[in-house]
Amino acid sequence: MAETDRDDGAVGFLRCFGAQLRLLRERKGLTRAELGSLLGYGEDQIASVELGRRIPKPEMIDRADEVLGAGGLLVAMKAEVARARYPAFFRDAARLEAGALELQSYDTHVVKGLLQTEAYMRSLLSMRRPLLDETTIEQRVAARQARQELFAKWPSPLCAFVMEEAVLRRRLGGTHVLREQLEEILRIGQMRNVEIQVMPLDRVDNAGVDGGFTLFTGKDGAQVGYLEVQGRSMLITEREEVRSLAARYGIIRAQALTPPESKNLIEKLLGEL
Repeated sequence: MAETDRDDGAVGFLRCFGAQLRLLRERKGLTRAELGSLLGYGEDQIASVELGRRIPKPEMIDRADEVLGAGGLLVAMKAEVARARYPAFFRDAARLEAGALELQSYDTHVVKGLLQTEAYMRSLLSMRRPLLDETTIEQRVAARQARQELFAKWPSPLCAFVMEEAVLRRRLGGTHVLREQLEEILRIGQMRNVEIQVMPLDRVDNAGVDGGFTLFTGKDGAQVGYLEVQGRSMLITEREEVRSLAARYGIIRAQALTPPESKNLIEKLLGEL
Protein backbone atom coordinates (compact mmCIF):
# COMPACT_ATOMS: atom_id res chain seq x y z
CA MET A 1 0.00 0.00 0.00
CA ALA A 2 1.24 3.49 -0.78
CA GLU A 3 2.06 5.64 2.22
CA THR A 4 0.10 8.55 0.74
CA ASP A 5 -3.12 6.47 0.57
CA ARG A 6 -5.59 7.41 3.27
CA ASP A 7 -5.80 4.59 5.81
CA ASP A 8 -9.53 4.83 6.48
CA GLY A 9 -9.52 1.71 8.68
CA ALA A 10 -7.10 3.22 11.18
CA VAL A 11 -8.77 6.64 11.07
CA GLY A 12 -12.17 5.08 11.63
CA PHE A 13 -10.90 3.01 14.55
CA LEU A 14 -9.34 6.04 16.25
CA ARG A 15 -12.60 7.93 15.90
CA CYS A 16 -14.47 4.98 17.37
CA PHE A 17 -12.05 4.85 20.32
CA GLY A 18 -12.46 8.60 20.82
CA ALA A 19 -16.25 8.30 20.78
CA GLN A 20 -16.09 5.58 23.43
CA LEU A 21 -13.86 7.77 25.59
CA ARG A 22 -16.25 10.71 25.23
CA LEU A 23 -19.31 8.59 26.17
CA LEU A 24 -17.54 7.20 29.24
CA ARG A 25 -16.41 10.69 30.27
CA GLU A 26 -19.93 12.12 29.90
CA ARG A 27 -21.40 9.19 31.82
CA LYS A 28 -19.08 10.15 34.70
CA GLY A 29 -20.21 13.77 34.42
CA LEU A 30 -16.70 15.04 33.71
CA THR A 31 -15.66 17.86 31.41
CA ARG A 32 -12.66 17.42 29.13
CA ALA A 33 -10.66 19.70 31.40
CA GLU A 34 -11.59 17.67 34.49
CA LEU A 35 -10.69 14.37 32.85
CA GLY A 36 -7.46 15.88 31.60
CA SER A 37 -6.58 16.97 35.12
CA LEU A 38 -7.16 13.45 36.44
CA LEU A 39 -5.03 11.91 33.70
CA GLY A 40 -2.29 14.54 33.65
CA TYR A 41 -3.18 15.89 30.19
CA GLY A 42 -4.50 19.19 28.90
CA GLU A 43 -8.06 19.81 27.76
CA ASP A 44 -6.92 20.18 24.15
CA GLN A 45 -5.19 16.79 24.28
CA ILE A 46 -8.35 15.09 25.54
CA ALA A 47 -10.35 16.79 22.80
CA SER A 48 -7.89 15.61 20.16
CA VAL A 49 -8.14 12.00 21.36
CA GLU A 50 -11.94 12.12 21.44
CA LEU A 51 -12.04 13.46 17.89
CA GLY A 52 -9.62 10.79 16.64
CA ARG A 53 -6.90 13.29 15.83
CA ARG A 54 -4.41 12.18 18.47
CA ILE A 55 -3.23 8.66 19.27
CA PRO A 56 -3.24 8.11 23.05
CA LYS A 57 -0.27 6.52 24.77
CA PRO A 58 -0.75 3.10 26.42
CA GLU A 59 -0.39 4.54 29.92
CA MET A 60 -3.10 7.12 29.18
CA ILE A 61 -5.47 4.35 28.07
CA ASP A 62 -4.78 2.35 31.23
CA ARG A 63 -5.39 5.35 33.47
CA ALA A 64 -8.52 6.47 31.60
CA ASP A 65 -9.99 2.96 31.85
CA GLU A 66 -9.43 3.06 35.61
CA VAL A 67 -10.66 6.63 36.20
CA LEU A 68 -13.77 6.21 34.06
CA GLY A 69 -14.64 2.77 35.41
CA ALA A 70 -14.58 1.29 31.91
CA GLY A 71 -14.04 -2.24 33.20
CA GLY A 72 -11.34 -3.01 30.64
CA LEU A 73 -13.23 -1.69 27.62
CA LEU A 74 -10.58 0.86 26.72
CA VAL A 75 -7.69 -1.44 27.64
CA ALA A 76 -9.08 -4.07 25.28
CA MET A 77 -8.56 -1.65 22.40
CA LYS A 78 -5.00 -0.73 23.37
CA ALA A 79 -3.23 -3.10 20.98
CA GLU A 80 -5.24 -1.89 18.00
CA VAL A 81 -4.64 1.74 19.01
CA ALA A 82 -0.89 1.01 19.03
CA ARG A 83 -1.10 -0.46 15.51
CA ALA A 84 -2.96 2.62 14.31
CA ARG A 85 0.04 4.79 15.18
CA TYR A 86 1.83 3.54 12.10
CA PRO A 87 1.04 3.93 8.40
CA ALA A 88 -0.47 0.72 7.05
CA PHE A 89 2.60 -0.21 5.01
CA PHE A 90 4.85 -0.23 8.11
CA ARG A 91 2.68 -2.07 10.65
CA ASP A 92 4.10 -5.55 10.08
CA ALA A 93 7.65 -4.18 10.26
CA ALA A 94 6.82 -2.29 13.46
CA ARG A 95 5.65 -5.53 15.06
CA LEU A 96 8.84 -7.34 14.02
CA GLU A 97 11.00 -4.45 15.17
CA ALA A 98 9.38 -4.33 18.61
CA GLY A 99 9.95 -8.05 19.19
CA ALA A 100 13.39 -8.39 17.62
CA LEU A 101 16.39 -9.74 19.51
CA GLU A 102 18.65 -8.47 16.74
CA LEU A 103 18.16 -5.67 14.23
CA GLN A 104 20.49 -4.94 11.34
CA SER A 105 19.91 -2.13 8.87
CA TYR A 106 21.58 -0.57 5.87
CA ASP A 107 20.40 2.89 4.85
CA THR A 108 21.29 4.78 1.71
CA HIS A 109 19.06 7.87 1.61
CA VAL A 110 18.02 9.13 5.05
CA VAL A 111 18.84 8.37 8.68
CA LYS A 112 17.02 5.32 10.07
CA GLY A 113 13.80 6.21 11.90
CA LEU A 114 15.10 4.65 15.11
CA LEU A 115 17.98 7.15 15.11
CA GLN A 116 16.11 10.28 14.04
CA THR A 117 15.72 13.39 16.17
CA GLU A 118 12.30 15.03 16.37
CA ALA A 119 13.46 17.96 14.23
CA TYR A 120 14.81 15.59 11.57
CA MET A 121 11.54 13.62 11.61
CA ARG A 122 9.47 16.76 11.12
CA SER A 123 11.73 17.96 8.33
CA LEU A 124 11.39 14.68 6.42
CA LEU A 125 7.65 14.40 6.90
CA SER A 126 7.06 18.00 5.82
CA MET A 127 8.91 17.28 2.54
CA ARG A 128 6.58 14.46 1.47
CA ARG A 129 4.66 14.89 -1.77
CA PRO A 130 1.70 14.95 -1.85
CA LEU A 131 1.86 16.99 1.34
CA LEU A 132 0.88 15.34 4.61
CA ASP A 133 -1.62 17.19 6.81
CA GLU A 134 -0.50 18.43 10.22
CA THR A 135 -2.46 15.77 12.11
CA THR A 136 -0.77 12.98 10.15
CA ILE A 137 2.65 14.55 10.71
CA GLU A 138 2.03 14.71 14.47
CA GLN A 139 0.91 11.08 14.51
CA ARG A 140 3.94 9.93 12.51
CA VAL A 141 6.33 11.84 14.79
CA ALA A 142 4.73 10.30 17.89
CA ALA A 143 4.95 6.85 16.31
CA ARG A 144 8.65 7.17 15.48
CA GLN A 145 9.41 8.43 18.96
CA ALA A 146 7.53 5.48 20.43
CA ARG A 147 9.65 3.10 18.34
CA GLN A 148 12.78 4.52 19.96
CA GLU A 149 11.67 3.08 23.30
CA LEU A 150 13.27 -0.09 21.94
CA PHE A 151 16.64 1.21 23.15
CA ALA A 152 15.38 1.30 26.75
CA LYS A 153 14.16 -2.31 26.77
CA TRP A 154 15.86 -5.03 28.79
CA PRO A 155 17.21 -7.28 27.59
CA SER A 156 18.21 -4.81 24.92
CA PRO A 157 18.18 -5.99 21.29
CA LEU A 158 21.51 -6.02 19.50
CA CYS A 159 21.39 -3.28 16.86
CA ALA A 160 23.72 -2.69 13.93
CA PHE A 161 23.27 0.34 11.69
CA VAL A 162 25.28 0.89 8.52
CA MET A 163 24.59 4.07 6.57
CA GLU A 164 26.05 5.70 3.50
CA GLU A 165 28.26 8.73 4.11
CA ALA A 166 25.92 10.70 1.82
CA VAL A 167 23.14 10.23 4.39
CA LEU A 168 25.25 12.11 6.93
CA ARG A 169 26.04 14.94 4.54
CA ARG A 170 22.50 15.81 3.37
CA ARG A 171 21.41 18.99 5.12
CA LEU A 172 17.75 18.03 5.15
CA GLY A 173 15.93 20.61 7.23
CA GLY A 174 19.00 22.84 7.43
CA THR A 175 22.42 22.87 9.04
CA HIS A 176 21.08 23.08 12.60
CA VAL A 177 18.88 20.01 12.05
CA LEU A 178 21.78 18.00 10.64
CA ARG A 179 24.09 19.06 13.46
CA GLU A 180 21.60 17.87 16.08
CA GLN A 181 21.07 14.65 14.14
CA LEU A 182 24.76 13.82 13.94
CA GLU A 183 25.10 14.45 17.67
CA GLU A 184 22.19 12.07 18.30
CA ILE A 185 23.80 9.34 16.18
CA LEU A 186 27.01 9.70 18.21
CA ARG A 187 25.02 9.50 21.45
CA ILE A 188 23.15 6.35 20.48
CA GLY A 189 26.37 4.85 19.14
CA GLN A 190 27.76 4.90 22.68
CA MET A 191 25.16 2.37 23.85
CA ARG A 192 26.59 -1.08 24.55
CA ASN A 193 24.03 -2.84 22.36
CA VAL A 194 24.47 -0.54 19.34
CA GLU A 195 27.10 -0.47 16.61
CA ILE A 196 27.08 2.27 13.98
CA GLN A 197 29.15 2.11 10.81
CA VAL A 198 29.51 4.40 7.81
CA MET A 199 30.05 3.32 4.21
CA PRO A 200 32.43 5.99 2.89
CA LEU A 201 31.92 7.66 -0.47
CA ASP A 202 35.34 6.63 -1.76
CA ARG A 203 34.66 2.88 -1.72
CA VAL A 204 35.18 1.38 -5.19
CA ASP A 205 33.33 -1.81 -4.18
CA ASN A 206 29.99 -1.64 -2.35
CA ALA A 207 27.81 -4.74 -1.86
CA GLY A 208 24.87 -2.48 -1.04
CA VAL A 209 24.39 -1.00 -4.50
CA ASP A 210 20.89 -2.57 -4.74
CA GLY A 211 19.63 -0.31 -1.95
CA GLY A 212 18.80 -0.30 1.74
CA PHE A 213 17.16 -3.05 3.79
CA THR A 214 16.60 -4.27 7.33
CA LEU A 215 16.97 -7.70 8.92
CA PHE A 216 15.00 -8.67 12.02
CA THR A 217 15.90 -11.72 14.12
CA GLY A 218 13.11 -12.88 16.41
CA LYS A 219 13.11 -14.84 19.65
CA ASP A 220 12.80 -18.08 17.69
CA GLY A 221 16.01 -17.29 15.79
CA ALA A 222 14.21 -16.83 12.48
CA GLN A 223 15.24 -13.88 10.32
CA VAL A 224 12.93 -11.72 8.23
CA GLY A 225 14.02 -9.12 5.70
CA TYR A 226 12.27 -5.81 5.14
CA LEU A 227 12.44 -3.54 2.09
CA GLU A 228 10.84 -0.11 1.76
CA VAL A 229 10.70 2.39 -1.10
CA GLN A 230 8.31 5.10 -2.25
CA GLY A 231 5.81 4.40 0.52
CA ARG A 232 5.67 0.70 -0.30
CA SER A 233 7.11 -2.18 1.63
CA MET A 234 7.87 -5.87 1.38
CA LEU A 235 8.65 -8.53 3.95
CA ILE A 236 11.16 -11.15 2.82
CA THR A 237 10.51 -14.52 4.47
CA GLU A 238 11.68 -17.05 1.84
CA ARG A 239 14.68 -18.78 3.37
CA GLU A 240 17.12 -18.42 0.48
CA GLU A 241 16.28 -14.75 -0.08
CA VAL A 242 16.78 -13.98 3.61
CA ARG A 243 20.06 -15.91 3.60
CA SER A 244 21.20 -13.84 0.63
CA LEU A 245 20.34 -10.58 2.42
CA ALA A 246 22.17 -11.72 5.55
CA ALA A 247 25.27 -12.65 3.54
CA ARG A 248 25.16 -9.31 1.74
CA TYR A 249 24.87 -7.47 5.06
CA GLY A 250 27.99 -9.22 6.34
CA ILE A 251 29.92 -8.03 3.30
CA ILE A 252 28.56 -4.50 3.68
CA ARG A 253 29.75 -4.37 7.28
CA ALA A 254 33.18 -5.62 6.26
CA GLN A 255 33.44 -2.95 3.55
CA ALA A 256 32.26 -0.10 5.78
CA LEU A 257 34.39 1.82 8.26
CA THR A 258 34.75 0.21 11.68
CA PRO A 259 32.64 1.72 14.50
CA PRO A 260 35.61 3.76 15.86
CA GLU A 261 36.49 4.97 12.35
CA SER A 262 32.85 5.83 11.76
CA LYS A 263 32.71 7.81 15.00
CA ASN A 264 35.75 9.79 13.90
CA LEU A 265 34.17 10.56 10.52
CA ILE A 266 30.90 11.73 12.08
CA GLU A 267 32.82 13.97 14.47
CA LYS A 268 34.77 15.34 11.49
CA LEU A 269 31.52 16.08 9.62
CA LEU A 270 30.18 17.82 12.73
CA GLY A 271 33.25 20.01 12.83
CA GLU A 272 32.64 21.07 9.22
CA LEU A 273 29.12 22.37 9.94
